[in-house]
Amino acid sequence: MNEAETRAELIDPALKAAGWSVVADSRVRREEICPGRIEGAGRRGKAEIADYVLTFRNHKLAVIEAKARDKGDTDGLAQAKAYAQRLQARFAFSTNGRRIYRVDMATGTEAYVERYPTPGELWAEVFKTKNEWRDRFAAVPFEERGGAWQTRYYQHNAIENALEAVAVGKQRILLTLATGTGKTAIAFQIAWALFQSRWNLSLKPERRPRILFLADRNILADQAYNAFSAFSEDALARIKPDEIRKQGRVPKNASIFFTIFQTFMSGTGEDGQPSPYFGDYPKDFFDFIIIDECHRGGASDESNWRDILNYFSPAVQLGLTATPKRRDNVDTYAYFGEPVYTYSLKDGINDGFLTPFKVRQIATTLDDYVYTPDDTVIEGEVEEGKRYTEGQFNRIIEIPERERYRVKLFMDQINQREKTLVFCATQEHARGVRDAINQINTSGDPNYCVRVTAEDGALGDQWLRMFQDNEKTIPTILTTSQKLSTGVDARNVRNIVLLRPVGTMIEFKQIIGRGTRLFDGKDYFTVYDFVKAYEHFNDPEWDGEPIAPEAGSPRLKGKEEHDKRRAGATNLLRSARHRSRSGWRTGRNEPSRA
Repeated sequence: MNEAETRAELIDPALKAAGWSVVADSRVRREEICPGRIEGAGRRGKAEIADYVLTFRNHKLAVIEAKARDKGDTDGLAQAKAYAQRLQARFAFSTNGRRIYRVDMATGTEAYVERYPTPGELWAEVFKTKNEWRDRFAAVPFEERGGAWQTRYYQHNAIENALEAVAVGKQRILLTLATGTGKTAIAFQIAWALFQSRWNLSLKPERRPRILFLADRNILADQAYNAFSAFSEDALARIKPDEIRKQGRVPKNASIFFTIFQTFMSGTGEDGQPSPYFGDYPKDFFDFIIIDECHRGGASDESNWRDILNYFSPAVQLGLTATPKRRDNVDTYAYFGEPVYTYSLKDGINDGFLTPFKVRQIATTLDDYVYTPDDTVIEGEVEEGKRYTEGQFNRIIEIPERERYRVKLFMDQINQREKTLVFCATQEHARGVRDAINQINTSGDPNYCVRVTAEDGALGDQWLRMFQDNEKTIPTILTTSQKLSTGVDARNVRNIVLLRPVGTMIEFKQIIGRGTRLFDGKDYFTVYDFVKAYEHFNDPEWDGEPIAPEAGSPRLKGKEEHDKRRAGATNLLRSARHRSRSGWRTGRNEPSRA
């Protein structure tokens, strides 16, 4: 009797006899845990598939690994344990259809059992302490939009852990999941369960909760608003300053509210003095607050945004972050506490839910500049002997020829038909890089490369939407300074170019996250690093290791590999413009070319 026959003739009937898929809200399914790491050329590593997952009331309680009848009954035990750990299932079973071996993953107890437990028995073992809100949350099925959206195992874990934290009365909750893993979808399912179960701060299910989704950028608030479309339209409210001014008051007649910190911090009283809009709500108005990208200042003691969180302190507050605890974000973890669930970039790549990455570190002979006497001072005063380094280029000093040279370097290496994000020092720098790209690209389309910054306003947002549309190929390259470092859900980004220093590890992880989303035919994305950001901020524990470069591919790393470019590079240093009040221009005589 092979494994398929063992399952059909021995295991399936035994599970049915125990009530699985018979008792209401119980389910038995073969589950693909993950599709396997992307390996290139359309190949993936081996998918991980659990033979049976026993689910009752939306909780995955046990994993069963089956082997053929003539195999050892514990041959699948190691696999069952590994899958149970991934799925947060309390019990792991291994069987050959004749004998059943059970492991309690919480206590480590292992033993043979005579039969499979019923759904009720298993539930009682997992949840020994009864909790009314756990039971109410468990009665709410996930909103899967007619089967169009399926929760991945780690999303299920995050949702379940967050709801359990609410059920037991935890006031501050943190979820840490890498960019591209669907934190907004997770937040939606949590809000859906709270809304449908009628949870609220009174802990009496007499009204729907009032939930606030708080972000720091309009694009994030808008994306969340759209992602919550399964709620009825009258349940949703987008809080915007112009709408508040038009209506003369903040909106209160809804259940799910979306806004940004900056909107809540604005507002003017009748006396003309600042009067933040959030103060127009009672302190206990919101039952639950979701703080998106909470590592970006909202939890810092020094942040003005912290005033909002303190004001609404009665609310249960859920922080969403894509960065693990590091020196740069200790305030976030001090405020929310340790995450109730963590899923790293490395996990996502190894599972095959995120795209692997390559890093090309590029150094040139133009990475610093010192004024020399043969430079002509055009205006202002020059500080002789001062060395200008990467952090000062395009902020204090500009050398357009240097930027054109760097643009040519990466444009010669990328596939110019692939979507690319270029991060620049300032909005003005982004404009100059955009122009340089459009002067040398092979496309011929006038909108091949566009700038998307705060200065570009509605037109920039329109270009961004077109870039995010995977059916469109124009624009192909976006240049930016800060605006696109987060919140850009563009799945087909193949290249990220760093032409400016990256200030923190948090920012670096956010930028890298722009390329991690899956897309058909996308085996990896490449980071072209001109500023040693990866050298400063690589984090193997969270990120994993990048893919090694192909044999024979140009690995532009270190100035010694660019000595052959030195003469040409030096010729590019023709002019520089200092941007401070005592600014100066230099003109360097260009050596004659044969």
